[in-house]
Amino acid sequence: MSTQADHGHELIPRPELTPEALRAALAVVAPGRLDEMQATKDEAFAKAVEWQSLSPVQSWVLIWAKEIEIARRRDLSARYAQAEQSLEHDDPVIAQEALRELSAITEEALRAVRT
Repeated sequence: MSTQADHGHELIPRPELTPEALRAALAVVAPGRLDEMQATKDEAFAKAVEWQSLSPVQSWVLIWAKEIEIARRRDLSARYAQAEQSLEHDDPVIAQEALRELSAITEEALRAVRT
């Protein structure tokens, strides 16, 4: 787990990469997404059984760890919200920059949860 000093302005510490810890963290930072998380978890576990592989479950964990990382860090969530608003801008240059920013935020969040 991270500490408040790691990035500053964190809503909660970084959760462990387990389904239970991720669910508990999401319940705090984005409770409205719990049903979405459960549905994607069910899909991942069904694919894992069908494919006889843990890769769908591992992907699910990383996807939700990334989503929680963005939501729990005020710096990332503010940047994400601002970029998301600019995605549909009339000026294609602004929309393109917003897409690049969303990609950069996603990469930063994934790097953080993989460490």
